[in-house]
Amino acid sequence: MLSVSPRIQIPDYELRFSFVRSSGPGGQNVNKVNTKAVLRWSAQSSAALPDDIRQRFLARYARRITTDGEIVISSQRFREQGQNQRDCLQKLSELLIAVATAPKRRRPSRPTKASIRRHRAKKQAHSQKKQQRRQLPRDE
Repeated sequence: MLSVSPRIQIPDYELRFSFVRSSGPGGQNVNKVNTKAVLRWSAQSSAALPDDIRQRFLARYARRITTDGEIVISSQRFREQGQNQRDCLQKLSELLIAVATAPKRRRPSRPTKASIRRHRAKKQAHSQKKQQRRQLPRDE
């Protein structure tokens, strides 16, 4: 079971792992051992995820979710399957922690009276500067 927080605990039967050969350099070990771990988890149909967290998760990571509603996380950082598997779980828990708390709503604020006074004084000074640059009409 992946325990992210007291509210988020994902049972093992919802997590599907597959192992494939890693890419990149590594010699003979890369060519014959399936060490890359690929984790698939359906966030849409998970019963372990509260609705508010599910909505934030799906909204924030919509680009990473497949058409089947699964998120795919892979790891090939280590040379062992078990370490890559734990790395995938760690990545998933970090994604869930990022959306676990609701963002604070912005409360609009008003400018202070002193800042309004300063703003008006600055505008008035700018206006006077422009007026002084004008040409005076000629008397003919």
